[in-house]
Amino acid sequence: MLSAYIPHGTVLERRPVDPGALPPAASVWIDMVTPTQQEDRLVEQLCGIAIPTREEMQEIEVSSRLYVENGARYMTATMMCQSDTMTPKTTAVTFILASHRLITVRYDDPRPFAIVEHKLGRVCSAKVSGESVLVDLLDAVVDRCADLLERTGFEVDAVSHSIFEPEAEAGPVSYKDVLKSLGRKGDLTSKIRESLVSMNRLLLFLSAEAEGMRWNKDVRNHLQSMRRDAASLSDHATYLATKITFLLDAMLGVVNIDQNAIIKIFSIAAVIFMPPTLVASIYGMNFKTGMVELDWEYGYFWALALMVLAAVIPLLIFKWKKWL
Repeated sequence: MLSAYIPHGTVLERRPVDPGALPPAASVWIDMVTPTQQEDRLVEQLCGIAIPTREEMQEIEVSSRLYVENGARYMTATMMCQSDTMTPKTTAVTFILASHRLITVRYDDPRPFAIVEHKLGRVCSAKVSGESVLVDLLDAVVDRCADLLERTGFEVDAVSHSIFEPEAEAGPVSYKDVLKSLGRKGDLTSKIRESLVSMNRLLLFLSAEAEGMRWNKDVRNHLQSMRRDAASLSDHATYLATKITFLLDAMLGVVNIDQNAIIKIFSIAAVIFMPPTLVASIYGMNFKTGMVELDWEYGYFWALALMVLAAVIPLLIFKWKKWL
């Protein structure tokens, strides 16, 4: 699907491109979502550039993601998708700058695209160009990663609270749910960090190319600011990943402590009831010879008292040794 964005007064108007039709020549931004081969050829015909395939976009080498070809700048970044769901994922998005026009190629729907489309659909500069739209998109990507990290940080703190202060929870803590929650947070954090590392590389490449494209100083300074933000956010994502690993280890330690306490209770119970069992076994043999207690009037009560005593004495010894 092709969408062309054309300046119209103080807004950037989105116009869907009919199948088989060329995008308008006045377009400053052409958004290609899961393009077909025919749509690739149409954009190539209009802009005089080559559109990378999905397989080429998924290459991880820097030389395959950031390069200049026939005067056009190709930049492929990894972006977050479905980050508000239980199954977040990443997707490759290619930004192409050619003749002051921006072409984006994507096979998913990252949130920053909708944010920028809504923003430019309300108001935009009279001198809007592909470069300015690209800067807005990159800015939205960095802001989105910051929001996700902030939310993840709050959720990790809540999980930490449930691990180390379970008595403050309304009900019993489910270790299985906590482990699943930490696993999801760790997966999301790693994907955010992957996106930030990719964005940092792209911004470094774009900052170097901005000199040759003679962008004004304010835009170059803004690119440097985004680079610093992406680097600091990447460090914060690393910190969160370390904290999640610590919480996983702590959670497993808590589980082991609880399991050891349960095993301890069973072990103590076995030791306490072992002497009474021995007494009951002895008197259960029913030998007349040598067992004068069998003829006592109160022999039964004697055996019961002996079993109770045999259970209490080990219990008192355990408490004296502070094993309980």
